[in-house]
Amino acid sequence: MKTKSVKTVLPNLDLPESDKGYFCDARPEAVEPVKGIWENFLNWARANSLWILGFGTGCGAIELRPLMTSRYDMYRFGIQPRPTPRQSGLFVIGGYASVKTLKRIVRSYEQMQGPKFVLGLGSCTVNGGMYWDSYNTINRLDQYIPVDVYIAGCMPRPEALLAGIKTLQKQIMAGEAEGANDYARNFDWYKANQKKIIKDWNMPDYNW
Repeated sequence: MKTKSVKTVLPNLDLPESDKGYFCDARPEAVEPVKGIWENFLNWARANSLWILGFGTGCGAIELRPLMTSRYDMYRFGIQPRPTPRQSGLFVIGGYASVKTLKRIVRSYEQMQGPKFVLGLGSCTVNGGMYWDSYNTINRLDQYIPVDVYIAGCMPRPEALLAGIKTLQKQIMAGEAEGANDYARNFDWYKANQKKIIKDWNMPDYNW
């Protein structure tokens, strides 16, 4: 019995050359840290220049705004909000994640350049919060993208958010915030979980 060979074609190949750079057509690769004093310096720089991509899916987004005021002054910690994923290194997801928004969360995370970090803001990102039994809510965010720090509460105050960021900075300087590498090494597991939820990507996708 002859087996028919199936030629796999990336959907991205049909895109114009000017648009191919906007979408991923290759698997992520883990980047091993440089050892010694140079890596310590890089981690210090990364920890003190966190550029935030805020993804406010619900009420959690409101806690990000006070950080920009003079009372909390997040800029003194090297924290700066940015408008696009490609400019950001810290992904702050505030509020519940629904089936509809998970696709955007995954896309935004994959568009960020490494090293990149994820902070889950609010109980909804931990276990679904008050929406834990909803048919349309993702209960465990770390099943779909790696999460470096969770901040529990409904909703956590700005002080708690700053404390979570300080915890993340300590992890980065200690070389323990390896979420991006974990995503690359366990990519098939994350992608399988994502595809259980996301049935229609509605945009150019991978071939796996």
